[in-house]
Amino acid sequence: MNLDDVVTREEMSVYTQRSDLKATAAVAFNWAFIAAIFYGVALWPNPLTVLVGIALLGGRHLAFAALMHDCGHHTLFTTAKANDIVGQWLCSYPILSDVHRYARGHQRHHVHAGTTEDPDLPNYQSYPITKVSFRRKIVRDLTAQTGWKALRATGRRGRTEIVQAPWNGNSLAGHVLVHGAMFGVLALAGHPLLYFMWPAAFLTSYMLIARLRQVAEHGAVPDLFDLDPRANTRTIYVRWWEKLFVAPFNLNYHLEHHFRANVPCYNLKAFHFFLKGKGIYRETHFPMGYGELLRQVVISDAEPAAATASAN
Repeated sequence: MNLDDVVTREEMSVYTQRSDLKATAAVAFNWAFIAAIFYGVALWPNPLTVLVGIALLGGRHLAFAALMHDCGHHTLFTTAKANDIVGQWLCSYPILSDVHRYARGHQRHHVHAGTTEDPDLPNYQSYPITKVSFRRKIVRDLTAQTGWKALRATGRRGRTEIVQAPWNGNSLAGHVLVHGAMFGVLALAGHPLLYFMWPAAFLTSYMLIARLRQVAEHGAVPDLFDLDPRANTRTIYVRWWEKLFVAPFNLNYHLEHHFRANVPCYNLKAFHFFLKGKGIYRETHFPMGYGELLRQVVISDAEPAAATASAN
């Protein structure tokens, strides 16, 4: 559908409005949350708090990815410079990513969503899948097999970029500086070993959380190859605790993002209910939580016909 037929430019301007205050608060909140996790584990050091900390840090990795995503669209802050600098140094480098490279690839996803040219199809095209297949994916994620593949890919990119200037946006030096600073702060606080929870989260909990996010957005949707976002993209309602892991900063309102990619994350919820009030979602179903979602995307092993046999 063409949103311009039912939404005026004046109405849209309310939701595309950017705020440096809200953007700064979002970035600061994520860093403060990370500091609180490290502080909690330092205060009560035991295997259980370490595991809980790693799980929560995986959610903070996704939160950085969400903020990097908005910076890549130049929607988080009011200026391109702020989006580029903050997106790179305070959001992308901590999760071994690069806002400029990410933005280039992600734009292709928006251009080709709903077609066979979508570059992200391998992440969700095989759904729904069987429980056995899904369990294998979970095991690979939580045993760092998926994470090592992602890390090796980052290393391959780094080897090609290491000859670039240290302050170049694509430089491996940026990753080293940011992670060195994180280690240094924890070392000064007397807990240098806590830093290793961060890469542990990247290799394990973040990989599983990122997989769930990808499936929630486009897996087993009504029609993956329909150009209407209501058919090829999903918004999901989440509970407060799910926001800690799989839906930070309104990431669950993904359908709205595909309707208008220039709406900042802090306006997506309001934009969702505005569109709902317009009657645009009369026939659209929104799963309540990830439990309902998983019942849609993971099917019984006795129903192989509904799943793609090659989903591993």
